[in-house]
Amino acid sequence: MTDDSVTGDSVTVTPAPEPPAPASQLNPAPRRLLRAGAATVAAALVGVVIGVGIIKTQYDDPAPAAAAGPTGAPAPTATPTPFGAKSNGSHFGPLRDLLLPVPAGYAPGPDEGGYGNDTELGAGQLTDEMDAELQQIPKDKRDKLRSYWQGLHVRGTGVRTYRNEDNNLVIGLRLRQFNQQEVQRINEYTAVFTGDTGIFRSGPQVPGHPEAHCYLMPAPPSAPIDYLECSAAEGDLLVVMSAEGVAPLPKDRIVALLTMQLDRLASPGASV
Repeated sequence: MTDDSVTGDSVTVTPAPEPPAPASQLNPAPRRLLRAGAATVAAALVGVVIGVGIIKTQYDDPAPAAAAGPTGAPAPTATPTPFGAKSNGSHFGPLRDLLLPVPAGYAPGPDEGGYGNDTELGAGQLTDEMDAELQQIPKDKRDKLRSYWQGLHVRGTGVRTYRNEDNNLVIGLRLRQFNQQEVQRINEYTAVFTGDTGIFRSGPQVPGHPEAHCYLMPAPPSAPIDYLECSAAEGDLLVVMSAEGVAPLPKDRIVALLTMQLDRLASPGASV
């Protein structure tokens, strides 16, 4: 259970710690992989707002080349969609392109519910889902949350999962795109919250990315499964990584994958 309150334009979510998942949840798939992490105070924003649910958006493959016309002219080829970051920190292109491709040593991870393991969510779909969820809370809080959401200028969310070759580690990456100032503020608040409450265990550092911070969920030393979450602000993208696997977690490998994702989003830069 969580205690949600709204004061002015801010939303505070105080999560209750969860017991570690049993080892059986890792095979075939951990059920809590892509849930808003218990400590991701991005959840203050996304637990009721951005991350209220996952709605699958069909990601169209490039259109096939058109058949040759009567003159026998060669068919046009598809033009790659550019993606990258501008000098002001805003990102362009599909979120699925901005997400880290499955690297060597990994395979696509498990589906998240019925939505697959490689999903892009549009702003309109997130808004519809949020409106449905807000019906469950009192109207005064509902109106304030809706007003806060509208000020975020949410553009979308991208989700991708990964599984290592040994099948004992599953990682989920989420890119949430909205107002840069709020991305930075939420990321900073998450760092303070997870460091000051005494609930969470300190996680590894991410060399070269001081904006990133990682923390581990509460767990007894003998727990067979461990869970780590990292958060970082990269311009207008809030990056959230969830890692769940057999204890002890291979923290160096997890940090390496997060570093690759953050380097891919670094600004300025662009790719095609």
